Amino acid sequence: MAPEDSTTPNEIDDPVYRTGMIELLGVLAYGEITACERLAEDAKMAPNLETRVEIMAMEAAEFGHFVQLRDRLVELGEDPYAIMSTFTDTFDRFHTQTKPADWLEGLVKAYVGDGLAADFYREIAAYLDADTRQLVLDTLSGTGHSEFVVDAVRGAIEDDPKVGGRLALWGRRLMGEALSQAQMVVAERDALSAVLVGGVDHPGMDLAGIGRMFTRLTEGHAARMEKLGLAA
Repeated sequence: MAPEDSTTPNEIDDPVYRTGMIELLGVLAYGEITACERLAEDAKMAPNLETRVEIMAMEAAEFGHFVQLRDRLVELGEDPYAIMSTFTDTFDRFHTQTKPADWLEGLVKAYVGDGLAADFYREIAAYLDADTRQLVLDTLSGTGHSEFVVDAVRGAIEDDPKVGGRLALWGRRLMGEALSQAQMVVAERDALSAVLVGGVDHPGMDLAGIGRMFTRLTEGHAARMEKLGLAA
């Protein structure tokens, strides 16, 4: 990871860095608003009122994160909706390929899929200016990490052990799709890629560092799966 002072005060004025930083805020903001939409649909599949309310609480937290990101983009003089709209196709592909079959798959997607994405964006945040880094870390805090999800999934497995095998396969599929999406987002955005790999004026990741990052992402995924009582 980059040291805390890896950026300089005037780095935000660098056009390539600024573009990459704005793209990151845009993709995070769009990710939050699509998470709201997805959780609203998941809530409809909940087996009881208590579960529906818990899922709606998760949705509300995601919306709060979206507002922070949107407002920061406005402060920077950008149109947040124009920026977010450029990520529509990428997210639509991901959510089409990972549409949950029931409320349990929806919870696992929120916990595992969103958790993996949050880990990836935290890695990029290490190379941002201090203010933007803190905003990103704040909006990623708790993403998909509700204790309610852990209790619900573990409880379902206790009631029907066969559920565990199905959800474990689902979790592995989510990991593959989420990693592909993350790689696609960076590959399609030269400025965002430049933030991650660095440049003349600021350090970034070399190939070995990128390899270590994906090892950390894999380990984080395995830890979340284990917490849910699922085999990674």
